[in-house]
Amino acid sequence: MTHLKGSIGRWQGVGLITTSLLGTSVFILPQVTVDIAASGALWAWVLLVLVILPVALVFAELGKRFANAGGPSHFVHRAFGRRLGTTVGVLFLFAAPVGTPAAIMMTFEFIQPLLNLDGGALLAAQLAMLGLLYLINIGGIQLSSVLQLGLTLAILAVVIALAIGAPLPQASHLQPRVNTDVWSAFGIALWAYLGVEVVSHLSEEFKRPRQDFVPAMVIATLLVAAVYLVCTLMVLERPHDSTLAMVSLFNDRFGQGGEWVIGLLGTAAGFATVNTYLASMSRLAWRLAQDGQLPAGFGRLNRHRVPTFALAMLLAVVALSLSLAHGFGWQFEVLLEWVNGVFVMIYLCSMLAALKLLNGRFRLKALLGVGGCLLFAWSLGWGMLYGVAIFTAVWLLRRRSAVDCHSQALS
Repeated sequence: MTHLKGSIGRWQGVGLITTSLLGTSVFILPQVTVDIAASGALWAWVLLVLVILPVALVFAELGKRFANAGGPSHFVHRAFGRRLGTTVGVLFLFAAPVGTPAAIMMTFEFIQPLLNLDGGALLAAQLAMLGLLYLINIGGIQLSSVLQLGLTLAILAVVIALAIGAPLPQASHLQPRVNTDVWSAFGIALWAYLGVEVVSHLSEEFKRPRQDFVPAMVIATLLVAAVYLVCTLMVLERPHDSTLAMVSLFNDRFGQGGEWVIGLLGTAAGFATVNTYLASMSRLAWRLAQDGQLPAGFGRLNRHRVPTFALAMLLAVVALSLSLAHGFGWQFEVLLEWVNGVFVMIYLCSMLAALKLLNGRFRLKALLGVGGCLLFAWSLGWGMLYGVAIFTAVWLLRRRSAVDCHSQALS
């Protein structure tokens, strides 16, 4: 069995995780939730943080104890066997056709006002972004982790600068409320924390996973919670207009330049998120190939210990999905619900695995995580259909494969 190169330190890990979670959504998602639920959006975010925290802690502990590029696929495999573990791994790969295009579309929400791209030019620019991501990834994850730590600090600096000059929240915005709109906003807001799972695929590349992975995960989760809550409060105090709220807030605070500062930071953060997703998925494909669950070509590494063939295949699928999205006019909000449903299934299987693999206080956290996943599923409603359908199809195909192998062995 070959291994990936351990090159990530604690604070580089914080940078990777934080930018993965802030990513494309830090300057957009608070406004989307406010548009859905008005002042109830704040409580959607509070509820999300309370629900996701035990999930993040369980993933951190699993990543620490069972560091492996397979991530949840590996955890589920250890707990329930190869068939279910492979099903979870393949399900994660099926997030690529919907999740990565959604992230790229959100990234280009920042680029379009600066470059005025549309139609074929927009698609060409998005495909060029995929090519650049390939070039960055083939040299390994260490450079990405250093750059993303710097990006995290820049985003935090801008949010803090805006918060210092923001008006105090109105008392009516702080009154607890839970209604249908809040649950809808809660389901959409889950996108902000999908990176909690993604980075577990990179735990094997930490220099000291047992010492650094849990602190990196906890620090990043709390930082991200604070940023989203502050941004939501600021958006609530901003009168609604056609301009991106965070751009208007920047212009109000500093006079001008919001389009460029928020645009460039949003673009870079989106780029970083897509980079981390692709890096994680390529390593999962590599691990599945190592275990004989995917063709051997996916298990090839270059001289930097990077699974370049798996990366190239993922990029090809994403390029096809982007082209279809442009052709059919799909919007990123629809794709967000589909991919959120995929990750709810993955989270649920991972929390159930944790109940079997962990003990003591972590079992209670895993049980809370199971409850949180069921809450996510309920809030997404029909958005769960894609994830459930893929999970069921892969499970049945794996069962048929196992039956065929058993029949051949008997004959």
